[in-house]
Amino acid sequence: MRFIAIGELMLRLSPPNYEKIVTTHDFRVNYGGAEANVAVSLANLGIDSTFFTVLPNTDLGKSTVNYLKSNDVHTKEIIMADGRMGIYYLEEGVSVRPSSVIYDRGMSAFAEYDYKDVDFEEILKNYDWLHLSGITPALSYNCRRLVDRAVKAAKKLGLTVSFDPNFRSTLWSFETARDVLSKYLPYVDVLIGIEPIHLYREDGTDYKDGLTMDPSFKEMDRVFREIDNQYHMKAIARTVRYVHSGSNNSLKAFYYTNGETYESKTINFEIVDRVGGGDAFSSGLIYALMENMSAEDTVNFAVASSVMKHAIRGDTNITSVDQIKRLMTNASFDVQR
Repeated sequence: MRFIAIGELMLRLSPPNYEKIVTTHDFRVNYGGAEANVAVSLANLGIDSTFFTVLPNTDLGKSTVNYLKSNDVHTKEIIMADGRMGIYYLEEGVSVRPSSVIYDRGMSAFAEYDYKDVDFEEILKNYDWLHLSGITPALSYNCRRLVDRAVKAAKKLGLTVSFDPNFRSTLWSFETARDVLSKYLPYVDVLIGIEPIHLYREDGTDYKDGLTMDPSFKEMDRVFREIDNQYHMKAIARTVRYVHSGSNNSLKAFYYTNGETYESKTINFEIVDRVGGGDAFSSGLIYALMENMSAEDTVNFAVASSVMKHAIRGDTNITSVDQIKRLMTNASFDVQR
């Protein structure tokens, strides 16, 4: 299958060795962005992967393209334009101190570009799967129009569309996000994460305060069925994270398909780099669906993919299918010779 993701790719700057931003004199450079992380991770798993974005026509933009190419992601759909590169600063957490992010992405080339002349039907006709996230429409009106046109073109062409709502409270309010993102859901086949979307109880009232972060299997099954009844998804998934400290978490997931809900194993792990864990879950889920894995293997592969990313520095899960499967099946962590 031929995969394409659409979104913003940013410059990531982070102090080394878990230093704080207010005390460091050095920053490590990486590149990251929710949709790009999925594209890069899938390319490393062997999927024909392309990324669409707008980058500044500067050395920073060219360096970003080189990063994508070095990970076998096709860049022919990228637009080079005037403007600045979006940046985010990551202060990595450890022990009792959580990670924190400072965004400096306003007025970026991607957010400011006018997409009215971009022919998304012409672009997407060459692909089988489109991935988007709720971060993009939070950036600007132009980006909202971009997502709207892309999902409608994908639906018309018969692509599978995956969507991660990926709510960011620093970019917009929960209420605004819910109103905007819910409009895209009729065009979505695979929903990865369930907040913030409009979801109505059986009595017609809205889950206005969101859904519990630690649901029971019964509650999750009921919510999945209500989402399916409203939006008619092929598959729905969400992770459940247990934060024991800034450097130790546990993760599991629920997955719904063909009228049945499945629960993964729970994996406990130490953290090297937390950012991108959700995107690694998305890439693992998409890969498993592309490979027609069983429902049980799909959700467990996706969780193992996310957990593996936490042991890798940077935003992306640059690993192999075999390594994920070894973690998924509790294989030995000893040195592989």
